[in-house]
Amino acid sequence: MKTPLLASALFAAVALAASAAEPADNWSALCAACHGKDGTGNTRAGKKLGVKDLTAADTQKAFTDAEAFAALKNGLTASDGTQKMKPFADKVSDDEIKALVGYVRSLAK
Repeated sequence: MKTPLLASALFAAVALAASAAEPADNWSALCAACHGKDGTGNTRAGKKLGVKDLTAADTQKAFTDAEAFAALKNGLTASDGTQKMKPFADKVSDDEIKALVGYVRSLAK
């Protein structure tokens, strides 16, 4: 009797894994409006928010992968309490966030 339950659980796990978006797709859907498709931040929203050029080596050196993961998962808040970046914990999985961190690193020139 445990076999159908196990099969159902495996099917659900495979379906969930299959539904995970590619990092470039998540970037386009969640990040590009502010950071630009190329990561330079040269968008109307990016300029308004003062986002940094993620293609620049000095910007890439300014944060760790763990910091990038935390920012993507939990969002960013300025010292005055205003939200600079929305959290994505409710939109993508931790594995997708890790993949996005890798994608951000790939933007470096």
